[in-house]
Amino acid sequence: MQVFDIHVHIFPDRIADRAVRAIGTFYENFTMECDGTLGTALRVMDEAGITRCAAHSVATTPHQVQSINAFVMDAARRYPGRLLPFAAMHPGLEHAAQVAEAVVQEGFRGVKLHPEIQGFNIDAPEVLDMLAPFEGRLPVLVHAGDYRQDNSSPERLRNVLRAFPRLTLVCAHLGGWTVWRQAARKLAGENVYVDSSSALFALSPKEAVAIMRAYGTDRVLYGTDYPMWSPVGERRRFDALPLTEAERRAILWDNHLRLFPEDTVPLS
Repeated sequence: MQVFDIHVHIFPDRIADRAVRAIGTFYENFTMECDGTLGTALRVMDEAGITRCAAHSVATTPHQVQSINAFVMDAARRYPGRLLPFAAMHPGLEHAAQVAEAVVQEGFRGVKLHPEIQGFNIDAPEVLDMLAPFEGRLPVLVHAGDYRQDNSSPERLRNVLRAFPRLTLVCAHLGGWTVWRQAARKLAGENVYVDSSSALFALSPKEAVAIMRAYGTDRVLYGTDYPMWSPVGERRRFDALPLTEAERRAILWDNHLRLFPEDTVPLS
């Protein structure tokens, strides 16, 4: 079975160790399972049977956007069809809406945001201005939820959906990291996708499936959150879920083809 992973962070080798340690610190000194390099990502994707992924990184400051996007796009060009490049963005950029338009024109396949790490509210006016060029054009994958902060709370995410009815918004971590149940109550039935990353470690298989079905399994995308988790271990967690075979195939592969229809030809 072909497998698409929408949630893979990659970093240049020279800064990967520092970046991974910083992420671990943000998540209360979490021990990261992988090193964050592209080489390791490709190797563990093979081990986990992952065919294709969305590759991205997060710009913690506006001046990082250009270098991150150049790195991610270069990686995607080196591995065409294997890596779909997602752009970093930051609302602190000068002329952020113009940069967003350039991201569309340059061939990025989506956008990745992490409001908590980047320090903004997802429904702030300047963020909405930045998101406007992506409506109906590129999916936006956003870290969603955090019991410690409300930058990407279900209520704020719902404000974004109201502002942009045609925006393809993918709320990571089953819609709300550490607030999975509350997020499903608020966001199920909305025009939203979710991914499975950084959720299966904390939820029982039965509860994870119940949350997925609340959103609709046609709106769930598989994700590992490399390098936080090893894709091999995440695949084991996913395979243990009591899903039907049709649901499993939809989440692992078929659903992403609606977001990226030009990728309908499977890789050999």
